[in-house]
Amino acid sequence: MFRTDTCGQLRMTDVDREVVLSGWVQRVRKMGGMTFIDLRDRYGITQLVFNQEVDAALCETANHIGREYVIQVKGVVKERYSKNANIPTGDIEIIVSELTILSTSDTPPFTIEDESDGGDDLRMQYRFLDLRRDCVRKNLELRHKLAFEVRRFLDSENFLEIETPILIKSTPEGARDFVVPSRMNPGEFYALPQSPQTFKQLLMVSGFDRYFQIAKCFRDEDLRADRQPEFTQIDCEMSFVEQEDVLNIFENMTKHVFKAIKGIEFEGNFPRMTWHDAMKYYGSDKPDIRFEMKFVELKDLTEGKNFVVFDSVPYVGGICAKGCAAYTRKQIDELTEFVKRPQVGAKGLVYVKCEEGGTYKSSVDKFYSQEDLKLWAERFDAQPGDLLLILAGETSKTRKALCELRLEMGNRLGLRDKNVFAPLWIIDFPLLEWDDETQRYYAMHHPFTSPKPEDIALLDSNPGAVRANAYDMVFNGVELGGGSIRIHDSALQDKMFEILGFTQEQAHYQFGFLMDAFKYGAPPHGGLAFGLDRFVSLLAGLDSIRDCIAFPKNNSGRDTMSGAPSIIDDAQLKELQIKLDLQA
Repeated sequence: MFRTDTCGQLRMTDVDREVVLSGWVQRVRKMGGMTFIDLRDRYGITQLVFNQEVDAALCETANHIGREYVIQVKGVVKERYSKNANIPTGDIEIIVSELTILSTSDTPPFTIEDESDGGDDLRMQYRFLDLRRDCVRKNLELRHKLAFEVRRFLDSENFLEIETPILIKSTPEGARDFVVPSRMNPGEFYALPQSPQTFKQLLMVSGFDRYFQIAKCFRDEDLRADRQPEFTQIDCEMSFVEQEDVLNIFENMTKHVFKAIKGIEFEGNFPRMTWHDAMKYYGSDKPDIRFEMKFVELKDLTEGKNFVVFDSVPYVGGICAKGCAAYTRKQIDELTEFVKRPQVGAKGLVYVKCEEGGTYKSSVDKFYSQEDLKLWAERFDAQPGDLLLILAGETSKTRKALCELRLEMGNRLGLRDKNVFAPLWIIDFPLLEWDDETQRYYAMHHPFTSPKPEDIALLDSNPGAVRANAYDMVFNGVELGGGSIRIHDSALQDKMFEILGFTQEQAHYQFGFLMDAFKYGAPPHGGLAFGLDRFVSLLAGLDSIRDCIAFPKNNSGRDTMSGAPSIIDDAQLKELQIKLDLQA
């Protein structure tokens, strides 16, 4: 038996009991004739005591043990003289009588502690060591609990967990596919699934009216904090449902998860907002509603004053930062430089300080009178002490820049508390989006998303105005999950492919198996997929999904620990009948 207890288990009730513990050496402290070792495993830390006067040989062995050695000890639990209130086992210690070194360790390249001295690149290179840190381990435990509670809830709602294939046919509509050559079919390739979309729809045709899967998905996209080349979805589909049914069940699932894991209960229904209003008031289809600061449009109040910056553009709008009129010139200049960054994209910033006594100080007061600025303040519902921040330009780009400015102000004012959770449903997305470069419509979600029934007539006359039966769940400015009611009518699906520029041959080549299935009785169906990694990072208060994934990739899509991706040898390439042209 390697252990009778874990390193996080023993308490005062265990005093005078003989125990066996095994784990890793966190640190060794030598104090006169005494040596203390902190022994760590997944469950916690226990202090071990070696006494030179009691057993000199044992103490000498302990003195030569290094960090991250794996050891086994036998000893008696005793009350600790100098207690440590920072750990659950801090009231006790083990007086060691036997010590066995199970494995030695080189000196780790960084300290295995929450506040490590290792940078991101080094920790990713030695991820197997990084995973020993308590903060990272807790993230993976949280991930397990989330998956467990999701399964518990969905099972109670009669969902079946069904696996779908990993090697599938490439359907290049959306993100890039990762492709896998087929040795048995030279010149042909599998793709790794971006999602189980078509297969879960086939399961609905097959009569499995409630499906879910915690599924691995793959997208060859540029990476960012909330995106990895391989990620995990909580993928769900239901038959004989309308949008309201889907929203209700997955809102309840989300409430169950928050209550079970965080002890948080949400009162009432999650608020809902149309895509149009989200873009108008927040400049984003995933707005952070932990704080207000909605956009206010001013174009009609700014015209006719010979201020070319406002007169020459279609959109003038801004936000009201409460209590920020005391901002210094330096702080205003910092905000101006912020909005000029390429990733934000504004050309400049106009400010209005609402001062005590009903006066206004502005960067454009040469063009606008106090009365003009008062009208602006009234539209913002601004009070003395508030600061108006205003941008102008092309509508969609300026709203995007204003969104970034709003979030920046939310950060500066401490309004984006990670311990506050603000859920929101975004509904009524556009079905299609136009691309000027290719001169064609693309599906905003995917080609199987159903239009609103009342908008179907617009598919011929005004496709861009058609709303989708689609919805996203947003928390704290993060899209946690999204889905739609699917097209189940073959004629409507053919019409959708036509609008997207598919010939009948192209549509049948890429999606023929699904189209054929629909000829044999397809039920009305819809679903939703949550990003498991994003869900965990939200619950853990992380800014990136990377630390809730056991073995993530870096921003270049590389696993610096294992060395993937890597070159394969010529024999493998020959067997696959692949010739590389690295000069192309």
